[in-house]
This record gives sequence, structure tokens and C-alpha cells, in this order.
Amino acid sequence: MRAILYICHGSRVKSGQQAALAFIEKTIKTNAAPIQEACFLELAEPSIAQGIARCIERGATEIVAIPFLLLRAGHANVDIPQELREIMMHYPDVPLYYGDPIGVDERMSDVLIQRLHETSKEIAEDATILLIGRGSSDPTTKEDFAEIKKLFQEKTGLSHVSIGFLAACEPSYEEELERLLDEQPSNLYILPYLLFTGILMKTIERSLKKLNTSTTIHLCPALGYDPAIHTILIERANEAAERKCELHVSHHA
Repeated sequence: MRAILYICHGSRVKSGQQAALAFIEKTIKTNAAPIQEACFLELAEPSIAQGIARCIERGATEIVAIPFLLLRAGHANVDIPQELREIMMHYPDVPLYYGDPIGVDERMSDVLIQRLHETSKEIAEDATILLIGRGSSDPTTKEDFAEIKKLFQEKTGLSHVSIGFLAACEPSYEEELERLLDEQPSNLYILPYLLFTGILMKTIERSLKKLNTSTTIHLCPALGYDPAIHTILIERANEAAERKCELHVSHHA
């Protein structure tokens, strides 16, 4: 019997944890897999080990693990597979297939555009947009973000779109914000490419409160729950199950 294990990042902010679990609950209702569980990589419970144990307790004979992350970077490439390998050493008879994160997907641009229009119905053609990413030392993060920006611009026709990262990538969000404000745009939209409210959203909110500027700044909500995102998650689970590319586990370690 197949189980799907959705692995969320985790947050110190309780509302962020709850939002992730609520999102997965909605996704579970639309997927026919008999066993589905959610867990966290860090900072919250259930842990990945607890999530795997729950799947096995419920009768799983194979597990599809899906990183509920926006982009493929260190967590998706290294941290989660490493932890899964260690845990699965205790279950040598249960194959585990590891899927892809959400990744660069045109439907995510539509969600971004929706969040922009939730903040302001009319977006002027000369509006300045600052796309905010979490950031990562993985070089693919910048490449992926360049692609996300391109898709967003193609769909909106907006030309003043910049990118800033909250950590481990240049340009930093603060530097890019400062640079844009120096140009004195009439309207600046801060558009976070983050799944949920958490420490990072609170960091953005705090930094905006300190500003002294004549520019009208609009902070858009995080991506949050959206049917398009749960459709992508289900697709990632189905792709991993069809590929049957087992995460290699050494049982002799």
C-alpha cells in the first residue's frame, strides 16, 4: 500500500506551522492515495522520522516522499535525502521514492500575480515590483529565480521587476530595496515568493516599518494556500511514484 509523505520546511512561528499542515490537509483530500502524512524537516513536529513511522504503522509497503519546498536547493538536494536514508535503514523492506519540490512552474507565476492583485486591483504599468526569495548558497536558486522573474514579466507585461534575497544570495533584499527607493518610484510592491507567513515574512514587515520614504509601499501576502500549488504537489507525488527511482539506502552502515 502506497503512502505519500509531504515534508514541510518547518517554522519557529506557530502560525507558519499551522498554515503548512492546513495546506497539506486540503491536498490530502484531493489525492486518492490511501495513506498520506505531513511532517517537518526542522523546528516543528512531527519530524521526518515520526512521519515515516506513522506511514509504516498505517500499513505502508512503499513510501513516496515529497519535499514541500518551492525550489531545489540544499534542503531538497542534501538535507532531506540524507535524513531519509538514515531513517530508512530501519525499514529495509520498504522502498522509498523521493520526489521533486515544486520547482519553476508557470502556474506559480499565476499565484504570484493573484497575490499582487489581492494587494491592489489596479497595477500601473510603471509600478516597481520587488520579488523576494528565501535565498540559498546553491547556484541554481539564482537561475530558478531569473526564470520565475521572466515568467512573471511575460504574463504581466511589467518592466520594472527586481529580485532580492533574504539570505545567502546577492543582491540582498535590503540592498535592493534601498536601491529601488533611491529611484523614488510612486508605488513599490514587495512580492514574497514564500509559501507561508513565518520568521522571514516578519523580517520583511519589520524592515518596512523602519523606512522613511515618500514611496507608497505595498506588501503582498505570502503565496499561501492555492489550488494550483496543491495540483503541482500531487503531480510531483505521481511523477515520483511512476519513476520508482528508489532513494539508495545502505543497510550496512
